[in-house]
Amino acid sequence: MRDTYISIDLETTGLSPRRDKIIEIGALKIENGEITQTLSSLINPGRRLDERIIDLTGIRDEDLTEAPYIEVFFPRLLDFMGDLPLLGHHVFFDYSFLKKAAVDQGIPFEKEGIDTLPIALKYLASLEHHNLGYLCAYYQIPIRAHRAYEDARATHFLYRELAEQFEEQEMQTLQAGDRK
Repeated sequence: MRDTYISIDLETTGLSPRRDKIIEIGALKIENGEITQTLSSLINPGRRLDERIIDLTGIRDEDLTEAPYIEVFFPRLLDFMGDLPLLGHHVFFDYSFLKKAAVDQGIPFEKEGIDTLPIALKYLASLEHHNLGYLCAYYQIPIRAHRAYEDARATHFLYRELAEQFEEQEMQTLQAGDRK
């Protein structure tokens, strides 16, 4: 289990990094298993939000008018992340939006990722659902879903629960593989 990483979550205007934009970023720096720093900001997407996004996130157009554009905020986020790997629940989604923001600004962006979703799919296959809200309810982790900081925080605690519960099982599997 990694104990130093950036737990990150984004809220966006939709699902496509090519067409849609980031509207909120929440990130926590985890060092030796503890939250040491946080970074959170609304992001102005430069367009109006669809009603479904407003309903999902509670973020409204007027909340974003004074928010920085991603071009302004991104260097601060990069500095915050440093060389640490990114933790997320379906982290590829968040990574793809961050990668697009970097490419648009001509900034190299490559990060290692830690994803709680495949861990949950592997070890909790019998559960009915594997989305972040369901898994947090399963482990009794408080969450205010679809807000970036809260989802990043919950993902950190979910990762710790999964690692604590399944790390020993994983080590036994790896050791059994060594004996073959």
